[in-house]
Amino acid sequence: MTVETPVTEKKQFWPQVLDFFVFSILQARVWKKIYPGIMHFLLFWGVSIQIIGTAINLMQMKLFTPFELTIPREGAYFFYEWIMDLAGIFILVGVFMAVIRRLVMKPKYLGYKWDDYFAVILLTLMALAGFTTEAMRLTSAAPTWSGYSFMGVIVAGWYQSWGLTPEIAFRLQPFFLLVHTFLGLTFGAALPFTKMRHMLMAPLNILLRPRRAMGALEKIEDIENIEVLGVGNINEFSSRELLSFDACLDCGRCEDVCPATASGMNYSPRTLLQGLRQNAFSSLIKKNGGGSPELPAEMFAEGTLWACTTCGACLTRCPIFIRPPERVVDLRRYQTLSTGEMPKSVGDTLRNMERQGNPWGMPPQDRMKWAEGLNVRELSPGDETDILFFAGCAAAFDERNKKVTQSFVKLLQKANVDFGVLGMDEACCGETARRMGHEYIFQVMAEQNIEIFNEIKFKRIVSQCPHCLNTLKNEYPQMGGNFEVIHSSQLLTEIADDLSLDQAEGNGVQGRLTYHDSCYLGRYNGEYEAPRDLLDKAKTDRVEMARCGENSFCCGAGGGGMWVETDTDKRINQRRLQDALDVEADVVATACPYCLTMFEDALNSKGMSENIQVLDIAEVLEKQLDGAKK
Repeated sequence: MTVETPVTEKKQFWPQVLDFFVFSILQARVWKKIYPGIMHFLLFWGVSIQIIGTAINLMQMKLFTPFELTIPREGAYFFYEWIMDLAGIFILVGVFMAVIRRLVMKPKYLGYKWDDYFAVILLTLMALAGFTTEAMRLTSAAPTWSGYSFMGVIVAGWYQSWGLTPEIAFRLQPFFLLVHTFLGLTFGAALPFTKMRHMLMAPLNILLRPRRAMGALEKIEDIENIEVLGVGNINEFSSRELLSFDACLDCGRCEDVCPATASGMNYSPRTLLQGLRQNAFSSLIKKNGGGSPELPAEMFAEGTLWACTTCGACLTRCPIFIRPPERVVDLRRYQTLSTGEMPKSVGDTLRNMERQGNPWGMPPQDRMKWAEGLNVRELSPGDETDILFFAGCAAAFDERNKKVTQSFVKLLQKANVDFGVLGMDEACCGETARRMGHEYIFQVMAEQNIEIFNEIKFKRIVSQCPHCLNTLKNEYPQMGGNFEVIHSSQLLTEIADDLSLDQAEGNGVQGRLTYHDSCYLGRYNGEYEAPRDLLDKAKTDRVEMARCGENSFCCGAGGGGMWVETDTDKRINQRRLQDALDVEADVVATACPYCLTMFEDALNSKGMSENIQVLDIAEVLEKQLDGAKK
């Protein structure tokens, strides 16, 4: 049974055209690393110009057209000769750089398959055959404009130094033309079956990529009436998703930044995509390939499927906008909603959310215990406020994060911010359930929250949790909930003057401090500066870890990782802690309750909880301001 995932985004013509120009023609994402950027630029434009130039040349042949098209040997033709030679040089230089990269530089993430070398050899032979053919033509005809074909002249001179005469060149030219033509046809025939297919597929994938926010998973429409939920067979992917598998360059950029792969887990976004492509090829394209449309069991293995933290590192590195975490969630949906086969820790977490309304499984009546003694305003239907503070489950049920929320609320009160909370009416945002694949729980919780939001008049929602922020901001609109949502660090930046941060003397937090970027605040929602600005205004001794900003390394909590059991020696948070140790930090500042928990867990497992302090930025500000009073 084929159940194709619906594609619901509205088509946007001009943004698609702009994307195509910036990311396909100019290859903006490929330039994130200079050497491969230059290499790929030379190869792309060299081959593209040669293809266009060959098409123009074929138009002059009666064999291919019902009429004769003659291009005069003047200005435009001279430019044509010059640009074709330049394109050939581009190819040879690009190939040389590729060989150096593979045989000398040898990046760990680079693949070493037969089609990698096939492409390099074929492109080299095509360029050399083209220059040789041109050299034979120039030697035999000796046209007055030959100088415009500068490489042809150079190669012709080299052959002539070996005794090539016009008569010999005249006889050899058809042979080399035939060789060049054969190589060109081989290139065209090999495109669908080798890595070179991405020359066609990659621009298509860029043009047709999803237009929704990077932090928004695709909604399952009419979920109660769909028989098959998630993806268990390759033919249940949409045509656009199948295209993305075929467009994958197998370049390894995603694998190079994947925290699960780096930590030794049995997961790689590249392996996932290549496995899906192979499954599609054997079962959908190669009819006699004996392949089954059913996805192999190893794709659903606990150590594979549940290792992905949906951190988004692969999303920012992929030059053609493939979204591996979304395919992971597709498979998780199949497990949680269709087969019920999932790790015990995942099942326990989802049951907690169904029964108690939060991942911790704590009694829902305890949701407001964090606010005891703080005189926080609880909003009722019809009330008005400037800021609706969506506290979230971590603030309500995790003892350590309750302290963070209390610090944040005290800062709001100090700045006289008009805010309120939903109190007992607040429900879990549903983010954990959605990333774990249980779309139904997410939709129920989202509808419940949206209904409550609509009964209160407010200007903005603020959340301390980047996971809540991302869900409320980017995913609730799918459910009809369109609200302005900001992170606590952004609000604190706005009220920094009211807090008198300039009076902080920097003696509340002792030692060197480093800030850890939350994946869901940074990569998914583009906020890197607000937390840093606050820490600098509070006069902390701040240093950056080697991996920071967009290149930050995940703490391991995202995508349900907070609740999934992992072998101690493969925990992602241990590796991230090492980054902080490398800069000799005394304090790690976070802007996410999950990140805070994961850092403290890593410190406890290493027996270093007394050596390094983990604080939320709200706690840092409160301590710095308190220090200024002393």
